[in-house]
Amino acid sequence: MDEPILKLQEITKTYNPDKLNEVCVLKGVSLTLKKGEIVGLLAPSGAGKSTLIFISGLIESPDEGVISIAGTHVHKVDDQVRTKIRRQDIGIVYQFHHLLPEFSAVENVMVPQLANGVVWEEAQARAQALLASVALHDRYNHKPSELSGGEQQRVSLCRSLANSPKLLLADEPTGNLDSKTSQHVFELLLEKVKILGMGALVATHNEHLSKQMDRVIYLENGKLINRE
Repeated sequence: MDEPILKLQEITKTYNPDKLNEVCVLKGVSLTLKKGEIVGLLAPSGAGKSTLIFISGLIESPDEGVISIAGTHVHKVDDQVRTKIRRQDIGIVYQFHHLLPEFSAVENVMVPQLANGVVWEEAQARAQALLASVALHDRYNHKPSELSGGEQQRVSLCRSLANSPKLLLADEPTGNLDSKTSQHVFELLLEKVKILGMGALVATHNEHLSKQMDRVIYLENGKLINRE
């Protein structure tokens, strides 16, 4: 049996723990995500969805708990190893695309590959192939300011896939788009997860989109719950 792509065990996270206004965002959260599975993480704004995504993506560290990526415990590794795991095994799509404004679409998709040691020609070819797969073959050389919101988010999706990650994490990936564009971008995300066999955790407050996922979990009062 395959190891889970992502396994969280008893994750806790508190901000300002030594002050009067401390906020306990996550209280013993446990989650298992399988290969090829797309799971919706539903909660209102400010409930800790982003924190859980960032902890899963090794951007933030939990106060307590165990994190495993594809069977490897990663919560106690040093910063250098965490960075290597993020580059090789994890792709992240943000609500606001965070594309580099001075670079073209194809260059933005090349950046994570070059950082991972891929040679220029190979990185460029893969970036172009990814952009073509989301119907951006005629926008390779356009900078983010020359792209629509939906196009920018499609570039962001391609960038997250550039190093063929095992785990895709998305933090409100369509929250800044209109409903029609949201649906289109989300369908592309679903397609890529299934074709590439990744596991995906998608934080959203959009119940319409969440119904298209394999299952949905809810974050309430710092805990994950399943609803029938």
